Parts: sequence; structure tokens; C-alpha cells
Amino acid sequence: MLTLDRLTLTQGDFRLDADLTIQTGARVALIGPSGAGKSTLLAAIAGFLSPASGRILWQGEDITATPPGERPLSILFQDQNLFPHLRLETNLALGLNPKGKIDATDRARIETALARVGLEGMERRKPGALSGGQQSRAGLARTLLRGRPILLLDEPFAALGPALKSEMLALVAEIAREQGTTVLMVSHDPEDARALCPQTVLVAEGHAHAPQETGPLLDDPPPALRDYLGS
Repeated sequence: MLTLDRLTLTQGDFRLDADLTIQTGARVALIGPSGAGKSTLLAAIAGFLSPASGRILWQGEDITATPPGERPLSILFQDQNLFPHLRLETNLALGLNPKGKIDATDRARIETALARVGLEGMERRKPGALSGGQQSRAGLARTLLRGRPILLLDEPFAALGPALKSEMLALVAEIAREQGTTVLMVSHDPEDARALCPQTVLVAEGHAHAPQETGPLLDDPPPALRDYLGS
């Protein structure tokens, strides 16, 4: 499980507290007003932001001081983390080896990962030759190759149309179930949370609350969330 133990994050006048546990294999949305700290919380879990106090633990092991690349997670941003001047094969190879060097076994794994997300035979294409949906699939394929037990999603599908976004959320859910991946997704769209995440963490008023069932929370939101959703 992922535990945020009396965690405090600060940036200037901003402060966010979190003291909660997310079960292994759970799919959890982070929802709240703009500027409440959703992406900040993800950045701390990923290791890009050091907490002012508290600990981050995975399966009981303290990873608070662990460098980002050594943490048991992958993170997917809206730009999909793809290098535009590199072929897809090389982009994905970086998920296996920071220097991008691969052997025949690695190449076969890359081909399998691309096929798994519907990009079979596109190893030699560069990101600019792909549609937005295909770039999202390529980013997801790289997380597949990394095989980390935690997947952080910072609105990677926000720029996609409704049909493509729904398709990507369904693919993430399918892969997460297969691999037992723990998923945390920042979202501004409550329907995305309903589609992918049975649980939701409300981030509002300086606090990340314990996970709650997504449906009941969104059907009867507390005032801070109601004001944000406009319901």
C-alpha cells in the first residue's frame, strides 16, 4: 500500500497536508479546485518535490528520500514524456535503459508493448507523425515496459476528444487490472473519475482527504467540491 504519513508540502504561502493510505491495486482520482495541490501531491509522490515534513511509504518502506528514478512508479504527463526527435522505439527504450541501449530481447518487449496499445509496426515513427491519441498510447506503452507497481497520471488525456479519452481510460483500467497497478489520477473532469477510479481523494482547503467512494462523493459533494463542480 501507499502511505502518506503526516505529510506536509509547502511552496511559498501554499501548504497541503495529507495523512492517508491507498491500498495496493486501487485506482484513485485526485479531484479538487484549481490550485488546491493535486499536481503538487503527485509531484511529491514522484520525488520531484521534497516534503516539509512527514513520510511517503510504499509497502511499508520509506521512499521519502529515494531519487525519482529509483521510486517504484511511472508518471505520465499531458505531453506524454515523448522526445519529438526520437523514434518510438528509442523513446520506449529509454524506459528500459536511460541510455536507450537495447538488445534483441528488449526490442521484442517494445514491439509487444506497442502492439498491446494498438501501435503495432510503428516503432520507427517519430511522435510528430502520430495523432494525439497515438501519442497517448505510446506514452502508456512506455509505462507498460517499466512495469512499476504505481502509475501516476497528471491529466495525460486532457487534450483528447471525449471518445478517445474514454478509450484511453478503459485501456488504463484494463492494464491496471492485469498488472495489479496502483493508479493515482489527477483530473478536473468528474466523469473521468467515475470511468476509471472507484475511489477519489478530495484535495481542497489545504488538505488531501482519505479516499472515498467516487460515486457517492460526486453525487453529494461537500461545499468545497460543490462550488468547484458548479453543482
